[in-house]
Amino acid sequence: MTAARVGIGGPVGSGKTALIEAMLGVLAETGIETAVITNDLVTDEDAERLRKGGKLAPDRVRAVQAGACPHTVIREDPTLNMAAADRLEADYPGLDLILLESGGDNLASTFSPNLVDYWIFVIDVAGGDDIPRKKGPGILQANLLVINKADLAPHVGVDFPRMLAEATEVRGGSAVLPTVCRKGEGVVEVVEHLRREVLFK
Repeated sequence: MTAARVGIGGPVGSGKTALIEAMLGVLAETGIETAVITNDLVTDEDAERLRKGGKLAPDRVRAVQAGACPHTVIREDPTLNMAAADRLEADYPGLDLILLESGGDNLASTFSPNLVDYWIFVIDVAGGDDIPRKKGPGILQANLLVINKADLAPHVGVDFPRMLAEATEVRGGSAVLPTVCRKGEGVVEVVEHLRREVLFK
């Protein structure tokens, strides 16, 4: 049985790596064997951050350097990421889940269905409450939309309940979950969603 492959995309600074960090603790508690692949342009910065976090064995975090537009290696030509995922499965035959983090990209970022079984798009409140209304492919097509940094809403003039409602509306009722990743809020719900929709469907 192969591991489920779940993509995590979103703009720079939206909280993709923070979400993964928070998820790893919850996933470990539930016994889900996990590995991570990060994508950066020319560094391994996100991978190093996760390795130093101590929530996953360092060798279970692999890095892909895109060297070009971030979406190229997750959509147009995902072969580098596919190869990295295949190597992880060969090295760790018991894996249940591989999380693939995209480099920071815009609202048009999407994952190739050849690369992932399911994908999450992360936006954050500080980016503005008009993001859902812009209806980019990331907002509309992701299997799960995560709105991070919900606690910042009062500080950046965002009506968060309205933003959440608008996101749900433009997605036609598809899943939308709020989080505050740096505090761990909403992360259990994200993991439980993946358990229902991907891991134990």
